[in-house]
Amino acid sequence: MEYELSDFGKRFAGKIGIAELMDDLGSALSADPAPLMLGGGNPAHVPEIQEIVRQRMVGILDQPGEFERLIGNYDTPQGSAPFLDALTNLFNREYGWGISPENIALTNGSQNAFLSLFNLFAGRFEGSQRKQIMLPLTPEYIGYTEVGMETDFFQSRKPHIEHFDNSFFKYRIDFDTLSIGKEVGALCLSRPTNPTGNVVTDEEVERLRTLTRSAGVPLILDNAYGAPFPNIIQAEITPVWDENIVLCLSLSKFGLPTLRTGIVIARKEIIRLVSRMTSVFSLAPGSLGPALALELVRSGDIMQVSREVIKPHYGKKSQQAVNQLQAELDGLPYAIHKPEGALFLWLWLKNLPITTEELYHRLKTKGVLVVPGHYFFPGLNEPWKHKDECIRVTFAQDEEVVSRGLSIIAEEIRSLH
Repeated sequence: MEYELSDFGKRFAGKIGIAELMDDLGSALSADPAPLMLGGGNPAHVPEIQEIVRQRMVGILDQPGEFERLIGNYDTPQGSAPFLDALTNLFNREYGWGISPENIALTNGSQNAFLSLFNLFAGRFEGSQRKQIMLPLTPEYIGYTEVGMETDFFQSRKPHIEHFDNSFFKYRIDFDTLSIGKEVGALCLSRPTNPTGNVVTDEEVERLRTLTRSAGVPLILDNAYGAPFPNIIQAEITPVWDENIVLCLSLSKFGLPTLRTGIVIARKEIIRLVSRMTSVFSLAPGSLGPALALELVRSGDIMQVSREVIKPHYGKKSQQAVNQLQAELDGLPYAIHKPEGALFLWLWLKNLPITTEELYHRLKTKGVLVVPGHYFFPGLNEPWKHKDECIRVTFAQDEEVVSRGLSIIAEEIRSLH
């Protein structure tokens, strides 16, 4: 028997390409033999971070009644009160934002937060009006693609491309073509950007703040990889927040991806709405992530650990991957997006005789998984060859896995030319 699906359900049933990709990435780590996983977003297993978290777990287990309370009691839909207090004190102490716990909500991961936030500000409005989420700089995070409850949910802008020596390039917001019409409900930007590792400058963020404030729409900043934690960022930036900014952070890339702890900082009325949506979707956010990170946040050590352990760990891995690709792709028409943060290298394979979707399948047969670039342009519906000339490659896996995978990728690209 086959059941009839709603229009909403059919959207997921019909997304065969993305479904296949997600199945491949999700199955990779449990496969035997495991493919060379250069496609997913799983953070590295950083020994120093894992030891810190292990010791915190031991402390919880050794404290009578604490483990039982942790696994046996729901937090409120807004999240763990001690963790919210600790975050409030941290941000006020470090940045002087003047927030209260009523300005913060926890969610079951950033993805859950974007489901709530995007559908608060875009979709169908009173009087049959429809609004969209604007992505002012593409390529952008693949995870945004399907969170809208309505179709035609995004509008995006092509970037200006700046070229550098040594086959580097960087996407820049094209402010000359950026205008916020009445059909826009909010702007969203990831910083650093997944997939490219791009870091939008403080000056560019300030220009976006001015534009969104004038248009009366919020600016959603996705800091899942950024400052102040986990600080997987090689550029110098200043964390910002005001009541027109919705700031999203996460514990995933700090090293706790399976615990699904998202953090939303916004004006109080937005936080109340996000909390109510959490109560409907999942009753309450999970408690283990906040419990394991509580003392790190309360003491402020999360800032130091991010700066002194996580940042250099990924900086070294990024440089190793860049050096290898520059050596193995020497003489070919390629470029690497300037690696300023996150876990990825974004390769522009100029004049590739096949699409990167085809390249993905060819590499898959050789045991290497990457992500084709065309998935990262939600809302950019105009034809653009560039979308089919890029791939995202992660360098977060073990050094041997990354090195072998990059060699196979380079060999395949060279054979195509």
